[in-house]
Amino acid sequence: MEAQFAVVFLCAAAVHVGCIPSPVEDVVIERYYIPRTCAREVETEDFVRYHYNGTFPDGKKFDSSYDRGPPLTAQVGLGRLITGIDRGILGMCVNERRRVTIPPHLAYGSLGAGRVIPPDATLVFDLILLDLWNLQDEVEMRILRKPKSCRRAAQASDFIRYHYNGTLLDGSSFDSSYRRKQTYDTYIGQGDLIKGLDEGLLGMCVGEWRTVIIPPFLAYGEQGYGKMIPSQATLVFDVLLVDVHNPSDDVVVDEQVLPVSCDRKSAVGDFIRYHYNGTFLDGTPFDSSYQRNSTYNIYIGMGYVIRGMDKALQGVCMGEWRRITLPPHLAYGENGSVDLIPGSAVLIFHIHIVDFHNPNDPVDIKVTYKPDVCNVTSTANDLIQYNYNCSLLDGTLVYSSHHYERPQETLLGANRVIAGLDEGLRGMCVGERRMVIVPPHLAHGDHEAHGIPASAVLHFELELIGLQKGVPEGYLFYWLEDPPEPLFQAMDLNKDKEIPLEEFSEFIKMQAANGKGRLCPGQDPGTIIKDMFDNQDRNRDGKIVVEELELTEEVDNGKVQHGEL
Repeated sequence: MEAQFAVVFLCAAAVHVGCIPSPVEDVVIERYYIPRTCAREVETEDFVRYHYNGTFPDGKKFDSSYDRGPPLTAQVGLGRLITGIDRGILGMCVNERRRVTIPPHLAYGSLGAGRVIPPDATLVFDLILLDLWNLQDEVEMRILRKPKSCRRAAQASDFIRYHYNGTLLDGSSFDSSYRRKQTYDTYIGQGDLIKGLDEGLLGMCVGEWRTVIIPPFLAYGEQGYGKMIPSQATLVFDVLLVDVHNPSDDVVVDEQVLPVSCDRKSAVGDFIRYHYNGTFLDGTPFDSSYQRNSTYNIYIGMGYVIRGMDKALQGVCMGEWRRITLPPHLAYGENGSVDLIPGSAVLIFHIHIVDFHNPNDPVDIKVTYKPDVCNVTSTANDLIQYNYNCSLLDGTLVYSSHHYERPQETLLGANRVIAGLDEGLRGMCVGERRMVIVPPHLAHGDHEAHGIPASAVLHFELELIGLQKGVPEGYLFYWLEDPPEPLFQAMDLNKDKEIPLEEFSEFIKMQAANGKGRLCPGQDPGTIIKDMFDNQDRNRDGKIVVEELELTEEVDNGKVQHGEL
C-alpha cells in the first residue's frame, strides 16, 4: 500500500514539474480577511501595490515594507518577484489580507539571500493588497445617479464646476472639494486635468453622480503627487457635476409662456418690473423677488443689470414667463458676487414680466363703446361722474367705483385725479366706455400709493355716467348767450338803482336755470355767487351800483365773447 501510494504521488508530481524530481511543497495561502466586494482579482501581468511583513516560521521578522515607508509596486507573473509571492498574490482582491507561507524552493532556495535569509529558509509573508491595474486598463466610469432630464452634457472645451471625493483604490482619502467647501472649476478636454479625469468627466449632466476609476498611467504615474498620492496609484473620484458652460455660450431663452395678446414688446430704454426666481444649474436657489414680495424694477439695455439679463429682458411681452440661462461671462464672471453667487456660475432665472413702460409713453386710450349720438364731450373744467375699475397690468384689481354707493365725481383739469386719468376722461360722451393705460410718470411715479406699487403701469376701465359742462379756467360764471342790455337794469329787479346780494343771487340763478349762463360746477352755488358779488361790490357797502358793475369780454375768432361778471 505504501509503495503503491508513493508511486502515484511521484507521478502526479512529475506531471507538475515536468518529470524532474523535486520537492512537492507549494505555497500555502491563508486568506484571513476578504472584503465583502471584490470588483477584480489579480491576474498574470497585472501591476500591484502592496504592503507586507516578512517573517520566518518562528515569527522572527526579516523584512517589512512598512518599515521602509512606501508600499511595494511590481508586475505579477513575469518572474520579477520570487515565485512564491508571484503565486501567493494571484487572485487577491484590493484590501484583502493573506498569509502566504513559501517553501525554500519557491523563495531563495539553497542559496538564501545574503545575511538576511539563510539557505533553505521557509518564508511567511503577511500581505495586504492596496492597488491593482493593467496596462490594458482604460478609465472606468460608473454612473451612480443621473437626472431625469439632461439639457446639456459636458463636452471638450467646456468649463465645468464639480464636487468630488478622491480616494485611492483601497479607500484611503487623498482629497475632497467638500472639505474645502468649494467646487473644483476647470476646462475639460484641453489638458488642464490628468488624462483620466479629463476623459472621465466628458458626457456628464449637471446633477449627475459618477465614479471615475483612473489607472496610474492616466493619473500621476510613477511620480505620484505630493504626500497624498503615492507612486503608481489608481485613483477613484466620486464626482457630482454642479455646472457646465462654454465660453462661446450666449443667453438661452426657453420655456416661454406668452400672453394671449402682445401689443408691444420691451425695447432699450424701457423701465421694466418683473418677478424672478434665481437658481444655479443644479436647482439650488440663490435669490427670489417673491420672497421679498417686491418686483425688481430697472431700465433695460442701459447697463444697469448684468449683461445677460439686460439682453434677455429685451423683446418680452407684458405678462410673459421665461426661463433664462446666463453663462458666467454674461452674469457675475469668475469672481461671483460676494457670498451669494460663486465664481464662474451659470445662472437660471425664471422670470415673469409684470409691466414695462418708457418715460416717453403717452396715455394709451382705446374706445370700447361709443353711443350713436354724441353731441357733447367732456373737457377741462367739466364736472363729470364716472365708473371705473383700476388694475395693475397683471390683472390685480386695486380700486373700483363699484365698491361705493355712487359713481366717482371729479372736476377735469383741477388736479383732483392723476394726470393720466384726467387725460383719459377727456373727450368722452355720456355712456361712452374706454380702456386707458396710464404709465407711471402720469400716475404715481416711483412712489407707492395705497396698494399700488412704485413705478406701476395702471389699467383703467372707464364709463362716463354724467357730465356738467364747466366754465373757462378762472371763471365762476360764464355767459352762454349775450347778456341782457342794459345789464344793470335787468339785474335791478326792484328798480331801486342798487343791487343787494339777494337780488344779485336771484338774477344769476335765473340765468343759469334758463340756460343763458353757467356757474362753475362742483362748488356750492351760494358760495360762488357770493364771491361774484364781492368782486363787483368794490366799496364793500353790501350793494352794487351801476358804476361798479363790470363785464369781462374775450375775443374768439374775431368775435367778442362775453365772459364773467
